[in-house]
Formats: sequence, structure tokens, C-alpha cells
Amino acid sequence: MGVLEYVSRNLDWGLKILGDMISIPTVNPPGEKYKEFVYYARDVLTGLGMDVEIVEVPKDYVARYYPEYSLHSRYILIGRLGRGKPVVHFNGHYDVVPAGSGWSSNPFDAVVRNGKVYGRGASDMKGGIASFILALKSFVETTKSFSGSVEVALVPDEEIGGETGTGFLVRELGSKPDYVVIGEPSSSEIIWIGHKGALWTLVEVYGRQAHGSTPWLGINAFEYMAKIAMRIISEYKPVLDSRKSVYEYEDERGAKPTITIGGEVRGGAKTNVVPGYYAFSVDRRVTPDEDLESVEKEFMEFINRVAADYPEVKISVRVLHKSPPALTNPNSELVTYAKSVAKEVIGKEPKTTVCLGGLDMRYYTEKNIQTIAYGPGTAGTAHIADEFLPISEFEKMSKIYLLLLNKILLKT
Repeated sequence: MGVLEYVSRNLDWGLKILGDMISIPTVNPPGEKYKEFVYYARDVLTGLGMDVEIVEVPKDYVARYYPEYSLHSRYILIGRLGRGKPVVHFNGHYDVVPAGSGWSSNPFDAVVRNGKVYGRGASDMKGGIASFILALKSFVETTKSFSGSVEVALVPDEEIGGETGTGFLVRELGSKPDYVVIGEPSSSEIIWIGHKGALWTLVEVYGRQAHGSTPWLGINAFEYMAKIAMRIISEYKPVLDSRKSVYEYEDERGAKPTITIGGEVRGGAKTNVVPGYYAFSVDRRVTPDEDLESVEKEFMEFINRVAADYPEVKISVRVLHKSPPALTNPNSELVTYAKSVAKEVIGKEPKTTVCLGGLDMRYYTEKNIQTIAYGPGTAGTAHIADEFLPISEFEKMSKIYLLLLNKILLKT
């Protein structure tokens, strides 16, 4: 029996693992059932012969980044098999977004229908976790000895930025493997070699409050906010539209840096009050071709130039969040290995693109670790009602993971 047949033979076992994981509602925010999940995963991985360590993230560390969730414990699971280098490291976040409405069945009871597994996290990304666990089971069953190590890292909080999950794992626990595969639902036909970064700011305008019957006594902060917003649209946005990333994206429109204003608006008191304060959010997405600090400086300088035209109001910018883009060289060993083994399973080389959203890749790439996000899924299924994962995708990715382990650790 060929090695890939072991994946097919163990498929039902892998689907049961996925169903069990979906049934643990690790909803974030605020971070529920995390302990239950990692202890379940510990039992599965120790059953495969892995040495497993569970680390609780210190509450003061959680409070530093997410104070509103600091009373909910965060856990990182690290499983290890083998010794020495190279280290092949599979990363998966086990937190899921809230279920929301519109489901045709219980979102936390996995349902198999028409060749698909339905449930919250089926795609994003408990499907990826179960897929590399299935590959690991098949690897153990088909390999007597190998050179190097396999690691499995199961982390919380990717859905809120990852600082207390992969961020803690890499920056505080010192994880530094040779190759990292994050099982995000890119699909078997697409390898994400990077992702965009983000700069989130709040542009604040301070005018002077007055009674609505005597507006001449006030300075309307809303009116100035509108002026500033239009200046961003007419002057700053065209600058971004003139730029284009050299890397490939699934949607060619994603090759440009983008800006979204007004996702959040604050201010106003009452209909008959001239507003003395208004603010609006700015979401500036950063391509891997750009430097985050340079982007921040550029935007701040633009707002300062605009503010100089309106000395009668105070205009300030507050940074709410920033995360750098990530990139692994498309010609790196890991990408080359992944494309090669994927071709054996799906009959063609997968595309290598940059993910439009943010992922945990940046924590590894900032340490110059070769990292890809490559996992089972279908575009547009994450975070929706009736989230699903095609079983065919689950099986194909498990086979790709198995061949990747063989490629690196057995030098096949």
C-alpha cells in the first residue's frame, strides 16, 4: 500500500477529530473553552507518540494586549516528535469567531452533507488542524525513522491579532523552527506566501460646541471631519492607486495598497448641539513591498499638511493598531517543496499568492523563518453562516502534508 493510501484509510478517523474539535465552541471573543480544546488535542497527539507541552499565557501578558479578555485563560499547545533539525512546524489557531445567525443546523455540531463538513471552524481553521494531524498519523504509520523533528503548535487568539497566541509562542517562548506551515484555508490550489499588513488610525477633530440655534458661536467638528475625509479621498487615495505590488494576488485589485475610511465614526451629542468633537477611523492596508513605519510616517505627514489648512480646529491622529506585512521568498526551499508535492496530489502546481487579510505568518517571518499558509478550504467560506469544508479538500491537503513531511524529513 502506498503512503497516500494511509491518508485515505485514516480519513474517517481524521473527520471524527474534526467533528470533535468543532463541537468544542472556542469562541473568540472572549475566548471560551480553550482549556477543553487543548486538553482534547493533547490526548490525540500523545496517542500518536508526540511529547506534548501546554503553556498558559500569563494573564498580565494577555492584559497588555487584550485587557477586556484577560480573565479568560489562554493556552498554547506544543507537540514534538523526533529530534534535531530540520524542524517542520505546523501551526493552527483553534479560536473561532462567534457563530452569528442564519445557520441551517447547530454550528457546533459537525454535520456531513453532500460531501462537506458543516460547522463553525470547519474551514477556519479546525479543518487545517485536523488535516495536519491526519497527515501526522499517516506519517507515523509509514515511517520507521527520520532525520529531524515535527512540531505541532495549536494557538489561541489569531482572530483578534495573535499577540497572545503565535506572538507569545515566537517572541516569548522562543520558537524558531526551520519551516512553518500554517493550515489556513487557502485551498489546495493556492499557497499564501505572505499577507498584507495594516495601519489602523483614528483621525480626531476638536472644534467648539455650541447651541444649535446659534451655530456661529461654535466650530462644527463634523464639517471639518467631512473636509478632511474628502481630502483623503481626493489627494491621498490617488497616490495609493498609482502603486502596485510586484507579487501575485488572487484578485488583481489586491495588488494595490488600499485605504478604508469611516468604518468607525465617533462624536456628536444631540440634534440641536453643534458638535465639538468628531473622529473617524482609517484602515490603511500595507503590501509586502512597503515598510510599515514608512507608511505610518507618510500618512501622519499628509494629515499634518491638511491640518495646517484648518488652524481653527485641532486635528490629531491616534494609532489604534498596526501589524506588518509578511513575505516568504517565492523561490525559497519551503515554497519549492510545497509546490512539488502538491503537484503529485492535485496534478498541477498551486499558485503562490499574497493573502489580502492578515495572518499569524508575520510573527515567524519577522524572525526570518520560511513560512507559508497552506490549508484545506474554499474561498468565501470562513466566518459565514453554514461554514463548510469539502471532504475532498480535507483529504487532498492531508496527502500534501504527508508528502511534505516525507520530502523534508526523509529526503524523498
